[in-house]
Amino acid sequence: MLENYLIIHKSILPEYYEKVLQVRRMMESGKKKDVSQCVREVGISRSTYYKYKDYILEPMALSGGRKAVLSMMLTHEPGVLSALLSCISQSGASVLTITQSLPIHGRASVTISLDVTELASDFSNLLQIMEKIPGVEQVKLLAIE
Repeated sequence: MLENYLIIHKSILPEYYEKVLQVRRMMESGKKKDVSQCVREVGISRSTYYKYKDYILEPMALSGGRKAVLSMMLTHEPGVLSALLSCISQSGASVLTITQSLPIHGRASVTISLDVTELASDFSNLLQIMEKIPGVEQVKLLAIE
């Protein structure tokens, strides 16, 4: 993905590029929900905003960190999910989302998305540690970015 981008100092770009970012920030902040109002306030047309909004990114938007999605089965016992989350926290990873099904036959399917940017060790090491937690079964890496 990054092979399609260039880093260019904004002082040599037309002013409307920065204004597109201003509109995006206004919309993301939730203070304003209407694109027309935002573009009017910063002084660009709606067509300019829509033409460039998906192609102009701030550096922090490109360095969002590494993400991983895991799937596993947990036994329906007190403390299993807590132990798993503790393991994740101690590894330096950060939980972004957790989706858990209702337990059927004493087991629940769990999908966890993680930010592994600050992972203290190798990712495969984290998977091995997770599999050793009592009540955690079938840990699978679904995706990593």
